[in-house]
This record gives sequence, structure tokens and C-alpha cells, in this order.
Amino acid sequence: MDAIILTKDQYNEILARLESISHQINTKADPKKETFLDNQEFLLLLKISKRTAQTWRDEGRISFSQVGNKIYYKLSDVEKLMVEHYNKAFKK
Repeated sequence: MDAIILTKDQYNEILARLESISHQINTKADPKKETFLDNQEFLLLLKISKRTAQTWRDEGRISFSQVGNKIYYKLSDVEKLMVEHYNKAFKK
């Protein structure tokens, strides 16, 4: 095993670079990317009919995007809908 001797300036430079890399890794931690479901995936996930999905969109129960004839839902909006309609059990 070879020993490597560094000057104080070299050591501080390496330390600064490591801190910079650490900071970049922590700030670039992939934020939750939004996932979109198309209408068919939404219907299958919630086990509902096309008509029910249309009613929910018409009533404003679920937000959606429309590109041409395709309908898309944010997964976070679907989760929000489920949480809003969650009923806790009376007994544990």
C-alpha cells in the first residue's frame, strides 16, 4: 500500500469538491415526477365505467387533461379523490 501525502490546500480542494458533489446529489434527488394515466388505465384502476368517469369529469370531481380525443388524469389527483372519499372504520 502506498502512502500519498497532500498539502493542506490540496486536501481542502478535495474536500470542497466532495461537498460540492454531495450537494449536487442531494439537490438533484429526483423529485416525484407526475405520472399521468390515460382514460383506460383510470377506468381499470378504479374499476368504473366510461360513463361514471364522464360524470365525475362533468361534476368536477376529478381533474383531467384532454389532448385531442384522449383524456388523461394525474395519479396524484386520483389519489386525492380516494383520500377525500375515505371513510374510517368505527371500531379498531
